[in-house]
Amino acid sequence: MTFNRAEIPYGGYWSTPFAKWQGSLQHLHALRFAAQVGNAELAKRGLEARRFDFGVLGTTVLQHRSFFGAPWPFFEMGMGHVAGPTINQVCATGARALLTCAAEVELGMADLALSLTADRVSNGATAVYPAPGGPGGTAQAENIVLESFSSDPQGGHSMAQTAENVAAKLKLSMSEQHEVVLLRTAQYQAALADDHAFQKRYMTLPFSIPKPNFKGEAGTLTGDEGVTVSTAAGLAKLKPVLPNGTLTFGSQTHPADGNAAIIVASSERARELSKDPGIRIRLLGFGQARAALGFMPEAPVPAAQAALRNAGITLAQVRSVKSHNPFAVNDLCFSRATGWPLERMNNFGCSLIWGHPQAPTGTRSIIELIEELVLAGGGIGLYTGCAAGDSGSAVVLEVSDRHA
Repeated sequence: MTFNRAEIPYGGYWSTPFAKWQGSLQHLHALRFAAQVGNAELAKRGLEARRFDFGVLGTTVLQHRSFFGAPWPFFEMGMGHVAGPTINQVCATGARALLTCAAEVELGMADLALSLTADRVSNGATAVYPAPGGPGGTAQAENIVLESFSSDPQGGHSMAQTAENVAAKLKLSMSEQHEVVLLRTAQYQAALADDHAFQKRYMTLPFSIPKPNFKGEAGTLTGDEGVTVSTAAGLAKLKPVLPNGTLTFGSQTHPADGNAAIIVASSERARELSKDPGIRIRLLGFGQARAALGFMPEAPVPAAQAALRNAGITLAQVRSVKSHNPFAVNDLCFSRATGWPLERMNNFGCSLIWGHPQAPTGTRSIIELIEELVLAGGGIGLYTGCAAGDSGSAVVLEVSDRHA
């Protein structure tokens, strides 16, 4: 599909800080929390919820009564007329939810859409399933978060093993991976400069943490919680996660909680809602792909190539790249495959550093990509990332001067 109509209003997006696993956001129902944040952010923009005619909820970790999906948080946001769909494509959810909104607008089926992504990885549900064929009808049970991270149903391997597989294939050393971590740490520190000036472009800080009943304040966050400031000396002390491996706890991301959202609108509506009508954010193309079983960090490369092809763009025309990189291996793999310099990826932060709440992870990356391009004076940006099932997703967008 060629996108000519779907745009993102400048400033029409937001993200909470991401909080570490079992941290300050662990007590909050992910969908209700996203609705409360959405209400506050729409109010800041003077945008009435009734104006939306489409929306998508992206979420991947079961919450109490989340069977009802998108209609529940949309109702709590005053969007009771919006049906949704609900999308779960693991860490590709943010990109897929954005594509669904963009396609709806591009086809003329909607004029103003909301991609709302939310997850709480903390306190993951334990599901019990009927198993009439088991001994005595004994039920099957699983901890959805922990068991999914540790065992792929297709191959039985862990997520960490996929990184080791790619590291072995490309002969990536532990020290090479740690060098990427140090680079990404420095890039993230730039987002914290001048009292979090970059993050405040899209994030409300300090952030008020609601109580479990969403009545009153439980505390505040001044930024992301649980980020490790890696040093060369600290990384050098780490041992491999897997026997005889190269991956350490320093060269992979950490589970997190939070939510993020992006508004998609027709060109006319985007101009009206933009906080700077002179800035235009066009969605140019999307792509997805799947790597070989057990080689998940390779998937962002063909996904990016598909998105660029669908957008009619070459990598040489791209100004900035953002990746969902749960492992430092991801960025090394992308750089080796494409020739893209590591230092030109993930300016101002990435999921390797600020964490991994799944559905909102890609959404926040795309938001940061937009703001980086705005600061640079415009250009084409590429977001790409991996997801469970050895899959990948990618988005190509352009920031330009509407009056040029």
